[in-house]
Order: sequence, then structure tokens, then C-alpha cells
Amino acid sequence: MGQKKLVRFEELKGFPNVLQYPEGMAGKWDSFFNNKNGITLELACGKGEYAVGLGLLYPSRNFIGVDLKGNRIWVGAKKALQHQLTNIGFLRTHIDKIGEYFAPGEVQEIWITFPDPQLRWSKTKKRLTHPKFLRLYQQVLIPGGKIHLKTDSPELYQFTKLVIEMFGCTLHADYDNVYKQPELSEDLKIKTHYESLDIAQSNRIHYLSFSLPAILPGKDKDEELKQILKDATVD
Repeated sequence: MGQKKLVRFEELKGFPNVLQYPEGMAGKWDSFFNNKNGITLELACGKGEYAVGLGLLYPSRNFIGVDLKGNRIWVGAKKALQHQLTNIGFLRTHIDKIGEYFAPGEVQEIWITFPDPQLRWSKTKKRLTHPKFLRLYQQVLIPGGKIHLKTDSPELYQFTKLVIEMFGCTLHADYDNVYKQPELSEDLKIKTHYESLDIAQSNRIHYLSFSLPAILPGKDKDEELKQILKDATVD
């Protein structure tokens, strides 16, 4: 491990806006933020550009960036501290463990910004909009809480649209090309490091906003989804 990373990991331990694998936080985030304002999560937050950007836009709401990479979290946490943004926190953990850190209904919204699209069909369960993850989100979201996906991957965009349709989700917004919209909300103008890289080389950014049904279909539907993808894709 490089010296720079080691320094950042050590500094991270003393950051008051960062919790690393904490215990007993479910239902207690009001004590972390010292208020009872609603919570929005940025999952796979990387350097936390969206958590910080949204925190600047909405000072009366709380935002938590969630990621496993402490070296990346350091960047967003440092910026939040420098700007004295007390409505922004960071949680270092595995995303598939979020049910352990938040109580039912403790989260109002979820943003998923430029996650790894996991392009091989055999890895679709790792996509953050796979029903496996939607069930986890449903554990912590308020009823009707929105999930936002912003990605440069046409494959992940189309996959998520299929999931929304198959699993009875409510679609609120669907932009095939975000920056071609005649009017764009301030939320969608926030740009991340990965957006600037355009790894998918798609030259466009896709956006979906949706909410979950009261009850998501069971694992049989997952198998149906898997078969559709397998039939349509060469791994």
C-alpha cells in the first residue's frame, strides 16, 4: 500500500464525519447529525461528490456517502470538513450490509452514481439496481422513497429499466441523455470524478428515478430476470 493511502487511512480515524464499520447505529443517526432531518444515501459514493454536492444544495437535509474504499471516502470527508458542512457524513462499509446500519424508514432517498456496471451477465447480482439490492433498500427506505441512478453505462441503464418494469417499480423520471434535457435540476448538474472519465465511452449520461412497490416479487422473478439476460447476452 502506498504511503499516501496509509496517511489517509490514519487521518480518517480522526475525522468526526466518518464512521467505519460502526455498531449500533441503526435508528440513531439523529445523534450523529444532532438533528432529526431526513437522510439521503449516496451508495458506492467514491470520493463523495454527490453527497457533498447535495449537502451544499440542501443544508436542511442530511447526506451519507457509503463506500468500502477509505482512500476515496477521505476526499469527500476532507472537503466536507473544510467547508464546515455538518449535514454530511460518510459510512465505510459493504453496501450489502446497509440493513445493519439503518432502521426501517430511516432513509428518505438513495442515489447511486456511476457504480461499476458489472457487465458480465454472470455478475448481474452485483449490480446495485439488481432486485437483490432493491430488497435491501426497501428495508431502510421510507415507503415511496426514491432511488436515483446516474450512469454512463447503457447496459446498466437498460438493465435497470427492465428491473423497474419486471418488479413493479414506479418510474418517476427516465432521461436517456441527461444533458440534452431542456431543463435540468440542480441535483443532476453535480458531476463526479467517474462521470468525467466517461469509462463507457457512451458520450451521454443516463438517469432513472423510481420507487419500490410495497412488496417486491420473490426469487422466482429473479430467476426469470436471469434467464432473460442469459438468453440475450454472450458472457
